[in-house]
Amino acid sequence: MEDITDAGRRATGPDPLARLRAPGDVGCDVYLTGTVFLDIIFTGLDGAPVRGTESWARGMGSSPGGVANMATALARLGLRTSLAAAFGDDKYGEYCWETLREGEGIDLSLSRTVAGWHSPVTVSMAYEGERTMVSHGHQAPLPEPAPGAPPPARSAVTCLEPGHPQPWTASAARQGTLVFADVGWDDSGRWDLAALPELEHCEAFLPNAGEAMRYARTDCPRRAARKLAEVVPLVVVTLGDQGAYAADGRTGECADVPAIAVDALDTTGAGDVFVAGFVTGSLAGWPLTDRLAFAGLTASLSVQEFGGSLSAPGWPEIAAWWRQVRAGDRPAAPVHAFLDEVLAGFGQAPPAGPLPPRAGARRRAAPTLGFRERR
Repeated sequence: MEDITDAGRRATGPDPLARLRAPGDVGCDVYLTGTVFLDIIFTGLDGAPVRGTESWARGMGSSPGGVANMATALARLGLRTSLAAAFGDDKYGEYCWETLREGEGIDLSLSRTVAGWHSPVTVSMAYEGERTMVSHGHQAPLPEPAPGAPPPARSAVTCLEPGHPQPWTASAARQGTLVFADVGWDDSGRWDLAALPELEHCEAFLPNAGEAMRYARTDCPRRAARKLAEVVPLVVVTLGDQGAYAADGRTGECADVPAIAVDALDTTGAGDVFVAGFVTGSLAGWPLTDRLAFAGLTASLSVQEFGGSLSAPGWPEIAAWWRQVRAGDRPAAPVHAFLDEVLAGFGQAPPAGPLPPRAGARRRAAPTLGFRERR
């Protein structure tokens, strides 16, 4: 088992936190815990499946899903990522473990394999810009993989669920970890902030527009963000094809960034990629508007590929997109001009040409299950 302080040190390529690192720093940039699914994703469907008929999809991919969506998106942006999760001892679990650890460089020293437990599975069908999912799984046997006291880390990401407390968030906050939280749908219909006691330990809260308006009791997502910022220091509300809006309760600053228009192939994991982009910019100390713009960009790039977690972009895809913008091949808002400085800060020339490959760069995991390596 590898030391948690070495989380992500195998990763190569641009490091967005390089200028902030110092001897003696914690080795983990982001800590996560949750359920890993095997996602099987069908794309290229002309419409929703019709009862009693057989539909053929023009594309298919498989990848680790659930909390693995977030972990992969963070790791691909160069953050040293540690995941505590249970894995089944079936072939699906073996594939997910190998893909995350070897393919993406995610630290799994706090994870465990559970004998006799089969991996949760989700089948996702993407069509007409939306998706339909069917999932199956059983609760992992106790004890939970997440330790009572999480490891030292710069940040942690959690998904809050009303009625399902996560006491580890308080422990993380007490040791100086910045906690970023999104939230699941409230099946009770109460939408009561009191059911989310973890918010008092969070640095930032990232609901979507529908969730934010329900919790804030308002019909305006921007007003909801400002109201929720009275409870959490920073609130980011995603607005779908309208972009995202953020309100900083400490400074009073607000930011409103439009979305990038794209043809969405598969939206699986896009919200996780958005959060990963925002966490990256936050840890790097970027201005609020730049963080919003970067998060929206990474999410937009992810939905143009299929594969759920494995569609998350890394710096090569971001740099390639920016080169196309600079060449006039793609539209972009002025809010993305900060990428010139960010990419140059990685020791690369301004993005007028292709980024040279880095020696020893890790091969990414491929979004499919079952191919054997050819010898």
